[in-house]
Amino acid sequence: MTAKLTVSVLGTGIMGAAMARNLMRAGHTVRAWNRTRAKAEPLAADGAHIAGSPADAVQGADVVVTMLYDGAAVLEVMREAAPALRTGTAWVQSTTAGIEATGELAGFARDHDLVFYDAPVLGTRQPAETGQLTVLAAGPSAGRAVVTPVFDAVGSRTLWVGEDGAAGGPSRLKLVVNSWVLDVTAATGEVLALARGLGVDPQKFLDVVAGGGLDMGYLRIKADAILNDKLTPPNFTVTTAEKDARLILRAGEQHGVRLDVATAAAERLSRAAAQGHADEDMAAAYFASFDEQPAS
Repeated sequence: MTAKLTVSVLGTGIMGAAMARNLMRAGHTVRAWNRTRAKAEPLAADGAHIAGSPADAVQGADVVVTMLYDGAAVLEVMREAAPALRTGTAWVQSTTAGIEATGELAGFARDHDLVFYDAPVLGTRQPAETGQLTVLAAGPSAGRAVVTPVFDAVGSRTLWVGEDGAAGGPSRLKLVVNSWVLDVTAATGEVLALARGLGVDPQKFLDVVAGGGLDMGYLRIKADAILNDKLTPPNFTVTTAEKDARLILRAGEQHGVRLDVATAAAERLSRAAAQGHADEDMAAAYFASFDEQPAS
């Protein structure tokens, strides 16, 4: 039988809250914390202990999971939690933090004798809620028996990509995957905007590519969100997508890779946020194609 763990979940936004619920469904005890407490409170009805501080949340935890906005937020919160962290505690770092920040977080783990697992996840709201995320993980094999039940509760597949979480292999792979996701989303919005501008029924475009090599499920999902005004609640917000796009561009610059499409995608997301779509699904970058906002 799988051991039942006490898991601290720091960050209960779209992803963190869903992960916490799936951990509880698997029988684990969850101690949850969020900077805005109101976002964590609904988890109490599912049996979570809602902590008043990061230090309170990590009390007695076998595993600490961080799912926050970015690397800087993770470091700040873990510093707040530091006085209550037990030596040897497993830390599952699932925030999309980028390469540099992952190295800094691994350094924090070394300084505090934590067992660090770089473990970003692939998926958005729906797969998070149903426990169908893909976990990209790296960390010492000796401690995997402790974190594997956590990965099994939140995901349908775990891809181990290394023994050294500090090397950031999963975080690097996550940036590559997210680059594809953001580029496809940007292209979807732009082609639908062009159709609108040319007076072409966008459904005709979707009919033309249906079932062929140019068709894909993600195109259908994002086109449906744009054409049928399903941008809220978001699966992945414009603001968070822009943050990830900037991490991707930074990584490309540092490694001598020019990313023209990713640059354009980041700018589209920035314009959409400035137009008032920051908290909508990232497909709302569609609106960045227009100086005057079209009716929904």
